[in-house]
Amino acid sequence: MRPSAAVTGPSRLQGRAAGLVSRTLTAITDMLVVLGIAVLADLGIGAVRFFVLGPPFAPPKPSDWLTGLWGFALAVVYLAVSWSVTGRTAGGCWMGLRVVHRSGRQLGPGRALLRAVLCVMFPLGLLWVPLSRRDASVADVLAQSAVVYDWYGRRARDGTP
Repeated sequence: MRPSAAVTGPSRLQGRAAGLVSRTLTAITDMLVVLGIAVLADLGIGAVRFFVLGPPFAPPKPSDWLTGLWGFALAVVYLAVSWSVTGRTAGGCWMGLRVVHRSGRQLGPGRALLRAVLCVMFPLGLLWVPLSRRDASVADVLAQSAVVYDWYGRRARDGTP
């Protein structure tokens, strides 16, 4: 069944490049997910320490540089694995976005890792989206990726990728 020309809602955006607002909301959601994972990991380490050494319960207190390194690594791994396995992060699922290669194929692990490092190191690169002809961030330009609306999974109902 082919959609009519007057399609409204998410169907009309299927396969199109995502804009700045959708991508920013996705990034904020993903930042909160990474923060939640970090907090749960700290509580888990504190619980293991409590069961092994006994009271009192206390999460670890690493140095600032170690905390920053842990946060950077956690964010990069979360993004790279999500993009290379499904093309989506939790924020991408919520906003109906998928990260793909410029050709439309799924992003490979190397490009996903490069894009993740660029996104974490240079988050303001997202501000390039409204200036770009193809709505690409700096990370998209360098990793040859694209962020598209994909509300229906890998294939839209009308057959477009």
